[in-house]
This record gives sequence, structure tokens and C-alpha cells, in this order.
Amino acid sequence: MSATGDVVSRRRVLVVAAILAREGRVLLTRRAEGKHLAGLWEFPGGKVEEWETPETALARELREELDLEVAALSPFVFVHHDYPEARILMLVYRGRVVGEPGEATLPWRWVPVSELDPASMPEADLPVVRALRSEAAA
Repeated sequence: MSATGDVVSRRRVLVVAAILAREGRVLLTRRAEGKHLAGLWEFPGGKVEEWETPETALARELREELDLEVAALSPFVFVHHDYPEARILMLVYRGRVVGEPGEATLPWRWVPVSELDPASMPEADLPVVRALRSEAAA
């Protein structure tokens, strides 16, 4: 609600992201220039289109952005986050990478969980970082 008691209407967006781990590192991609939160590093994924399931959307996004196939998707965590322009629900899945990224349209890198830098990531990804670090510490 706003200060005047009106409900603030924001676009609602369903997004998916993948935790793709290898040898204690996770795969991150850099958000494209000209997009919301450009230049920040994030877990790969994207928007779920009306006709897609979250799993098919995630597979599509990984193919489009990284030329990468994944297998064995399983739910990890979900995050609800309010940005000024949109309310997002992010469904985060674990997946097993098949090969290395190919003809990627976005920069990517493997990063140790202990070296994930929250200052270089979107706010919505921070609960995922905390969950990964908590899991690693257990």
C-alpha cells in the first residue's frame, strides 16, 4: 500500500533460475547491457512465458543464452522480491550440466560459492546465495 492507502500496482513476473554446480563452483551469467540490472552477475535463467512450465522455460533460457543442456532439474528454493517496477517470484532449480556452455549470448563464469559477491548480484539472488552458503557450511 502507498502512503495514501492505495494499493500500488506493479507488474508481476514469474522467473526461473538454475543452480548449476561443478567442483564447488556455480555458474553465473552477466545481465545484458540495456536490460534491467544490466552488468550484474546472476544465476542463469529468465522469464516464464504464459505457455511454458517453469522447467521448460528454464531449459529454453539455458539453450538460448548459453547453448547449454541441463538434466535432472529439481526444486531448490523460491524467492519473492519486490523491485520498484515489478514483483517477482523466482523459482530456483538445481540442475546437472551436460557439457560446457557453447555459443553463449551472455558472458558467463564458474564461481566458488564462498566467493559469490552479493554487491555484484541482483537483490533477488541474495537469498539464494545465503541458502547455498548455509548448505555448504552444514
